[in-house]
Amino acid sequence: MTAESTVPSPGALPRDHGFSPVSVMPPRGGGAGFRFPARRPPARPASPLPLLLADLAAALVAVLALTPAQRRPLVVALLVAATILLRPARNRPVPGVLDELPAVCGRIAVGWLTLAALVAAYTPQYALSARTLVLGLLLQAAADCAGRGIVHGRRRAALLRRPRTALVIGPAAAAQRVAAAVLRHPRCGVRPVGIVAERPEGAGGLPVLTSGQEVQRALIQNGVRDVLAVHPSVRTAQGPLLRALAESGCTVWEIDADPPSYATRDQLAGFSCRRLDMGVRRPGSLGKRVLDVLLSGAALLLVSPLLLVCAVVLRITGGPGVVFRQERIGKDGRPFTLLKFRTHRPVDEHEAATRWSVAGEREMSPFCRFLRQTSLDELLQLWNVFWGDMSLVGPRPERPYFVAQFSQHHPGYAARHRMQTGITGLAQINGLRGDTSIEDRARFDNAYIDNWSLWQDVCILLRTAASLVRPTGS
Repeated sequence: MTAESTVPSPGALPRDHGFSPVSVMPPRGGGAGFRFPARRPPARPASPLPLLLADLAAALVAVLALTPAQRRPLVVALLVAATILLRPARNRPVPGVLDELPAVCGRIAVGWLTLAALVAAYTPQYALSARTLVLGLLLQAAADCAGRGIVHGRRRAALLRRPRTALVIGPAAAAQRVAAAVLRHPRCGVRPVGIVAERPEGAGGLPVLTSGQEVQRALIQNGVRDVLAVHPSVRTAQGPLLRALAESGCTVWEIDADPPSYATRDQLAGFSCRRLDMGVRRPGSLGKRVLDVLLSGAALLLVSPLLLVCAVVLRITGGPGVVFRQERIGKDGRPFTLLKFRTHRPVDEHEAATRWSVAGEREMSPFCRFLRQTSLDELLQLWNVFWGDMSLVGPRPERPYFVAQFSQHHPGYAARHRMQTGITGLAQINGLRGDTSIEDRARFDNAYIDNWSLWQDVCILLRTAASLVRPTGS
């Protein structure tokens, strides 16, 4: 293993990931347990109607570039439809006009070129000249930017008047530092009102909430709508708390409070941040699940004879216990049982849970070594994908022992668990398999999640299939 991914000794790290989780569930058997407000309505998202009206007005202004003969109802309708349907996706709650300018101009250019092609094909007598195209594009871009600038300006002013209140979760010192920075920049539209940590550290700053009752009180009294997790260990150690806050209507953000900071589209007071799903279905996730079920089911049918042969050979050469079951950490820090063909028999459960890799094991039989080198031992994970424990594409799942250690030593590692783990991923197709840098893996995995699309999954699967002819082992 490289110096970046060296596994420290068990005693080198605190077992509680730096601080103990805040209890968010009532004790068994009744009693005065703690519960968040049930099904609190989430903050209403900004209405798309003002931006749609700005786009519509800009398209109508652009009609002035057409000649009176070209201003036919059908032509105008095509222009409006082309520009409205190609709206740029929002990547921030309140983006700026300059942030949107490339997408807006590209959208308008596509709309005008489409319009020109249709007019030339069906009504050539009204064909648009190059001068008309340029003038129309400039008119519409200027009008659209002006309209969107007014909408965004009003929304920013509203946020300054009534900022979204937030709780900051993490070690008290780091959380106070991030909260102070956010408070110094009110244009962020977020106002921290409390810190959630195990114990206060130092004096001054926001009040530190150390119990579930205090979190509940702050949540209700301050109308908290945002949660800022400022330490890599928070996602793992405080998973139940974050999920409970998300279910109560809060938006959960992970803040890169310490360098190195990972590039994301969103910024908060200069800190890179990313929104955590916490079980909320993201756009396209249904398509990802359908792709997983269809491909994993088809693959299981196709490779079932090969699976049977591997199982029979392993049973003959290695005795009973062909299938190896191991606890791994999946999405949102939830454990699941991963399936593999058994290629090595550990001395005891401790070795199975804490030994990093057996790729160089000398006592491994030739057939087991062949299974590992060709990754055939991983085929049983198709069952994990089919049943929903994993996805075909995603960050590789790891054992709880190593998740705890890597989350402490590699900023951004715990953020990998905001998406379903997978058999292959962006890190794997870039050569990060087996005894490779954990820091590099976390960087590639987070880049995959931040820029996820269904097409990216298809590309990764195709590249994985191509790489199977180059055995590298794991």
